[in-house]
Amino acid sequence: MTYAADRIEEETAYLAFHFHWGMDNILDLEHADRRRYVAQVASLVERSQA
Repeated sequence: MTYAADRIEEETAYLAFHFHWGMDNILDLEHADRRRYVAQVASLVERSQA
């Protein structure tokens, strides 16, 4: 199964914006780890807006 390039770009931009990590560092993450970080950041953002 392939992972859509636009989804990878979205995740990369999201993590880069919130963590200030470079693209290479983000893309070096395993898929599951990257998704977990995205979920954790989303949770923090939601909590901060409540």
